[in-house]
Amino acid sequence: MTTSEPVNIDLAASDAAFRLIVAECFGVEVPTFQGEGPSCGHPALFIRLSRCNLSCTKCDTKYTWDWDQFDPRKESTQRTVADLVAWATSSPVELIVITGGEPLVQQTRLVPLVQQLLAAGKRVEFETNGTLAPLPELVVDGVHFNVSPKIASFGMDEAKSVVPAALEAFVASRRAAFKFVASSVADLNRIAELADAHRLAPVWVMPEGTAADAITATTQALADAVAARRWHLTTRLHVLAFADARGR
Repeated sequence: MTTSEPVNIDLAASDAAFRLIVAECFGVEVPTFQGEGPSCGHPALFIRLSRCNLSCTKCDTKYTWDWDQFDPRKESTQRTVADLVAWATSSPVELIVITGGEPLVQQTRLVPLVQQLLAAGKRVEFETNGTLAPLPELVVDGVHFNVSPKIASFGMDEAKSVVPAALEAFVASRRAAFKFVASSVADLNRIAELADAHRLAPVWVMPEGTAADAITATTQALADAVAARRWHLTTRLHVLAFADARGR
C-alpha cells in the first residue's frame, strides 16, 4: 500500500521556518514553459516541492510522496529560502511556478519565499489540489492559484480530494482558476456538478495523459463538449514538446 505520509526531516529549530523540502527546481539551466492552464506557453521556472496530502493513483509525480516506490532521501532535499530566491533571480524569466506534490502543505514556510520573489519583480503561480485554503499572506497581488480538484476518475476518494471550505476560500480570493483533469466526456458532468455547487470559475479542462498520442486523442474527444459548455481547454505542452521528460 502506498503512503504519502511525510518522513522525519532533520531541520535545525532556528532555521526550520526558512527551509523547504524540495523535489526539484528547473527552468534556469535548460529553459522551459508553463505547460498547462491560463499561462500555458509562457516561459517559466519551476520549484517543485516534495510531499502531498493525497495519494492519487494517476498522479504523474509520485516521486514527491509515494515512499513505497521512491526513496524520500534520494528524491528530496532541504533548500533555504535564500537559496531558492538566488536561483530564481539568476534568470530573467518572470513567471515562477510553485508546484508539487502539494505545495500548500508547506505554505507557512512559503510566505517569505513568495514575498521575496515578488519583491524581486517575479510573479508566482501555485499548482495546488485545492484541499488546503491559502494563507492570507499568499493571497496578494502577483500571485495566482491554478486549483486542480481531483475527481474520482483520477483515482482519489472525493471525500478527501474535494474540500468545500478550501474551494470557497480560493473562489473568494479572486486569484484562482479551476483546472480539472478529464479522461472522457463523461468526466465533464462531474466537473459541472462541482463547478455549480461551489461556484468555481473560470473552469479549465485538461486531457489526461503522459504521452503525446494520448493527449491528442483525449483533446479531440473532449474539445466539442468543452466548447459547448463555454469552458477553457488546455493542453499539456510539456508532454507534447518534451515527451514528459522530468525537469522540462
